[in-house]
Amino acid sequence: MAFLTGKKILVTGVANKRSIAWGCAKAIADQGAEVIYTYQNDRMKKGLVKLVGEDVPMVELDVSKDENIETAMAAIKELVGNIDGFVHSIAFANKEELSGDVSEITRDGFSLAQDVSAYSLLALTKYALPIMNPGSSIVTMTYMGSERSIPNYNMMGIAKAALEAEVRYLATELSPKGVRVNAISAGALKTLAVTGVKDYQSLLNLSEERTPDKVSVTIDEVGQTCAFLLSPLASGIVGDIIYVDKGVHLS
Repeated sequence: MAFLTGKKILVTGVANKRSIAWGCAKAIADQGAEVIYTYQNDRMKKGLVKLVGEDVPMVELDVSKDENIETAMAAIKELVGNIDGFVHSIAFANKEELSGDVSEITRDGFSLAQDVSAYSLLALTKYALPIMNPGSSIVTMTYMGSERSIPNYNMMGIAKAALEAEVRYLATELSPKGVRVNAISAGALKTLAVTGVKDYQSLLNLSEERTPDKVSVTIDEVGQTCAFLLSPLASGIVGDIIYVDKGVHLS
């Protein structure tokens, strides 16, 4: 029997078939869970429907508005009942805050990136907890730009560092309540998000070159790890950052 059979998992951040979140959603479904999808607006909903069809449960979710998150969780409760975890795969920073000098990052740009990329995990957790079953799991997505200076990643690296700190503090808070929190540090992948990084192809090429077998990680490999972390098989993993980058972090 698949190890997520009977589970209901919320997946955020599916933009298209190249999204890391899509790799996660596929792996979660393959392991027997029912996936609930989110979309930010009507335009994003159209793309999601083309990908998954109209019959799967999906709700509107704008993580920049607390009232929208609360409404989304109420809608999920009505659609499927309680859930057994969620995947947080949401991040955003202004393009101009990614390249250039870090000292030139604007106050507004800093606040926006931290709000959408980091605070959103806290907000989602707050409003999802009332509808989460005991034994649930939360998984978020990060990147090693949180701990190393990666060219043209600037503000997002700072936001990911905050996100990783949240994982540790949330794990400490929620583990006694039966909810595990972990993060996946995924390797560089050609997603919609990475195309916003200046000279992103150079980053992708360098990342592939630094893998021991010279083959880049895939969204499916990230997704399989995500499905595992959401399952009871990972019950001993709490507050950790799991690298799924084919060994790029080793060099």
